[in-house]
Amino acid sequence: MTSLVSWFENRQRPWADRQWRRVAQFVGLFGLCFAIAIGCAGNDQPVAEDGAGAAGDGRITIGTTLTARTLDPADAYETFPGILLYNLGDRLYTYEPGTTDLVPQLATELPTVSDDGLTYTIPLREDVTLHDGTPFNAEVMAFSIQRFMENGGRPAYLLSDKIATAEATGEHELTLTLKSPFAAFPALLSFSGVTPVSPESYEIGTGSFKPDQFVGTGPYKLAAFTSDSIKLDINEDYWGDAPANDGIDIQIFTSPANLYNTFRTGGLDVAYQTLDPEQVAALEREESSGGWQVIEAGTNVINYMALNQKIEPLNDVKVRQAIAAMVDRPLLNDRVFQGQAEPLYSLIPASFDIAEPVFKEAYGDGDFAKAETLLTEAGFSEANPLTVEVWYPSASTTRSIVANTLKESIEAGLPGLVTVNVQNTEGATLWENVGKGIYPIILANWYPDYYDPDTFIQPFLSCETGSNNLCEEGPSQANGSFYYSPKANELVAQQQAEQDPATRQQLIADLQQMMVDDVPYIPLWQNKDYVFAQDGVEGVAVEPTQQFLLWQISRG
Repeated sequence: MTSLVSWFENRQRPWADRQWRRVAQFVGLFGLCFAIAIGCAGNDQPVAEDGAGAAGDGRITIGTTLTARTLDPADAYETFPGILLYNLGDRLYTYEPGTTDLVPQLATELPTVSDDGLTYTIPLREDVTLHDGTPFNAEVMAFSIQRFMENGGRPAYLLSDKIATAEATGEHELTLTLKSPFAAFPALLSFSGVTPVSPESYEIGTGSFKPDQFVGTGPYKLAAFTSDSIKLDINEDYWGDAPANDGIDIQIFTSPANLYNTFRTGGLDVAYQTLDPEQVAALEREESSGGWQVIEAGTNVINYMALNQKIEPLNDVKVRQAIAAMVDRPLLNDRVFQGQAEPLYSLIPASFDIAEPVFKEAYGDGDFAKAETLLTEAGFSEANPLTVEVWYPSASTTRSIVANTLKESIEAGLPGLVTVNVQNTEGATLWENVGKGIYPIILANWYPDYYDPDTFIQPFLSCETGSNNLCEEGPSQANGSFYYSPKANELVAQQQAEQDPATRQQLIADLQQMMVDDVPYIPLWQNKDYVFAQDGVEGVAVEPTQQFLLWQISRG
């Protein structure tokens, strides 16, 4: 069998790299262990042996179960490294804290765009120095972007698919020429890995990565990086506002139970990612008496079903529509997540104003009368019942409960008419075979690379090669639906190129309507995000763009 890494590193098929991102994120965030009792003792030793903050005056201690494979911005493509890079480095553009307003950071203003939408001219700051003393200028930024594209890391295609050339056209002027117009390009430049690195410490070359160091421009310098702890020290020469703390000490825990217990007993200032629903509920119940704060936020992570149109009877749109009508999202939220999620009615998260609840309007929740009507029109009856097969990664307790809750609900709502068979396999095997069309229906999740609706449209609805209403090669094939629509391809390309916001919004609305009419996917739920902080710790928040700004945290 082809190895997972080699399959996902196929540079000729960038959509396959997004599947790797799903695996990496799934392992990091959804390996929840419901079987671990809340009171279970752990072996992890807290960073602050004498209680929160004991690691140093003004330093903040943070615990997590997430891991960091690498801190090389040209290769990092997981949640936790992205958070670290966002705090260790700067980008050309970022978001005003607490908002989704894109603002200049290392750039001094938003780019000037040529009439054909291909050339972006970006003026840069002149007062920035990298961690090793190297002055920041357009040559450094062009080098860093070129390295990101050429070194062949997991996120390389994000830029290499879009950028034709990156040039320093002045000491502090960067010019980026695109291969085709892309309206979301400034948002893409806010991706955590698009951060300058020192040409004195890094080189351009396929596979040339430095996973355990970072030399950039941000408010922190990397002081220590091991498999179980990470230390960030203040960058005394930072060009911007100084952090509100004296540094960050991060401990990586081996289980949610160990993280839970250490935080609950005061061994950490902050706990972030990932506790299981029972532990989250317990910390919420005890917030007023426990001496801690519960900070709740939405996320841009979507969870959905992909319906494989290569396999009968899912090639019949009425069957796909019937399955959409069978799904009861509020039931899932209540039984599986204890209210710690939100029902999702479009592949575009509700955090975007442009999102429309098209599936709720068209199919409702658990509308078994509508489902029965559609199945009857498709030729099914109790004498000729429908059998559907739902697959999920075996390590995901969450998806196991979701799949079995759906099975119970659907079979109770349509007795004798529908049978749901729940199947699972190891995650790497599942994602490796999705694009081969083996599984009828899969339960999956999706993490955006940057804050724009395109990241929830193009990877799902576009197809590079297709015929007979099936995608043969391209993103929808890699995502397991095999959806192929020349009209969808046309609309995707139009919304990517469209610079007028109102026109683009209408194009995206049309695409959402195509999603609900054709049902290649069924949106299920959005996760909520939780951070826990001891009383007296201030500035803890998850940004609307899902970033976690460590420099804002302080001890009051």
